[in-house]
Amino acid sequence: MEHVLEADGLGMRYGARWALRDCTLRLPAGRVAALVGPNGSGKSTLLHLAVGLLRPDAGAVRVFGNTPYENTAALADIGFVAQDTPLYRDFTADDLVTMGGKVNRRWDATLARTRLAQAGIPPRIPVGKLSGGQRAQVALALALAKRPRLLLLDEPVASLDPVARREFLRTLMGGVAESGTTVLLSSHILADLEHSCDHLVVLSSGAVQLSGAVDDIVGEHRRLVGPRHHGEPIGGVTAVVRARHTDRQSTLLVRVTGRVTDPSWTVHELTLEDLILAYLSDGVTEATHEAWGVAA
Repeated sequence: MEHVLEADGLGMRYGARWALRDCTLRLPAGRVAALVGPNGSGKSTLLHLAVGLLRPDAGAVRVFGNTPYENTAALADIGFVAQDTPLYRDFTADDLVTMGGKVNRRWDATLARTRLAQAGIPPRIPVGKLSGGQRAQVALALALAKRPRLLLLDEPVASLDPVARREFLRTLMGGVAESGTTVLLSSHILADLEHSCDHLVVLSSGAVQLSGAVDDIVGEHRRLVGPRHHGEPIGGVTAVVRARHTDRQSTLLVRVTGRVTDPSWTVHELTLEDLILAYLSDGVTEATHEAWGVAA
């Protein structure tokens, strides 16, 4: 399996604080991956390391087998939309498309103009006078026109209203479906990710807590409701991720290997949002991570 983005023991420090520490990750080619985590978990730092804007203090990050901050030629295969969609605000969309052709070797101006027209972007109005949703669409069109093999998006829909978010994601999914581009999309809006992503990376406290194909991850977890649990083994359960107890009853989020065989437990399937929130809660223990072979 080809891995587009790889991190091994990756660490980045700001002063005395580690934004990322011992971060290990493999992103397969062709995936649309959700990168989720609370504020301060290291999402933006990871993306900035991947595009060579930062140099790590520990470990290594590779994109298409190259170290981005040492091999700048690899950056031609990467598209990046930053959180604040930085654009030259006095330039029009037409100006930006023209400029893109002068600095990118595989520039597709026709694609950019088609995407902008489909999004209803006025071509001759300075982008600084456009709405936040329109500027996000301009940034995405420019990123796709680069014909990247990897597209990194840092909270691109964070400030958009629901209609603008839907249009942005529709344009994104249409673009990557045509090109086969691998995408890593950072966002706090879990409902949007559930409908657009097939791979999941959960970051918390500067490390990867969970990574894999969405269907596989969701399929391996269940919520159990049953008698007060005191740590005894449950048939079919390999690990307890999170537990809530009353005097007589326990509710467990667990990882399973198949069917739960103990009839005293009621088994419920989980949504992706349920699973992500469980991993980002304080209930995830170091022992659980070690049992599952994931970073803690």
